[in-house]
Amino acid sequence: MTRPVLLKLGGELLERADATRAVAQAIAAAAEHAPIVIVHGGGKEIDAALAKAGIAKHQVDGIRITDQPTLDVVVSVMAGAINTRLVAAINAAGGRAVGLTGADAAVAPVDPMPPFRTVAGDEVSLGLVGQPSMDSVPHLLTHLLAGGYIPVVATIGAGADGTLYNVNADTMAAALAVRLKASRLLIAGTTAGVLGANGKTLAEVDEAAEQALVSGGTVNRGMLAKLGACRTALAGGVDDVVIVDGRDAARLGSMMAWAGAAHEAMTRVL
Repeated sequence: MTRPVLLKLGGELLERADATRAVAQAIAAAAEHAPIVIVHGGGKEIDAALAKAGIAKHQVDGIRITDQPTLDVVVSVMAGAINTRLVAAINAAGGRAVGLTGADAAVAPVDPMPPFRTVAGDEVSLGLVGQPSMDSVPHLLTHLLAGGYIPVVATIGAGADGTLYNVNADTMAAALAVRLKASRLLIAGTTAGVLGANGKTLAEVDEAAEQALVSGGTVNRGMLAKLGACRTALAGGVDDVVIVDGRDAARLGSMMAWAGAAHEAMTRVL
């Protein structure tokens, strides 16, 4: 089987029906040329649901601290509303999407995340946040890909004892990209790649440039998690890792099909 492309979609790309349809059409078209696995986020919808439920939001360096009430909301929003909407949109566009969570058939087995060391040097417990295993092959996904399906994975993982955990979407995408031996990891959101101190997109970022951006305060919060995920994917054998502006759905589709050239709204991580 051809090595798959792993697409991580930021939840901000899926908040409006028209944007979801555009992304879904691009995915369905690209899947005719390359096997594709989707991992999606949903941060703003989770935030809204937490606020409606009167539950305070807590994050550190772009990672959500998750207690049980927060996890209940995350499962409802991610595995329910967002995943189902995206699957339906891809199928309406002619694709063959299947909605899953990481808890299905050991798609994303996890361990509890150890205490987290922040950029500021503090040690913080993340609660019910999972760290994906990098060891096992996700056989359910390989079977679905072999059958021509498009797996769409919500970022809920399960521990060995069945405990559910919230998993950062960038972290899960990188882990799955490694475990599936993906050829390319695309991390798509509403930011035009990695921005330098002058606010312009950097065409490439290596480890030295990344460290300079972090120490200078140019890169922080959510982008830290993205770059960490990129490093995991590269170290695990993924050939090509790109952070890309996903608002141009046609261009995103061409990149999924390996037909997209470099452009001004993407950063290749080296």
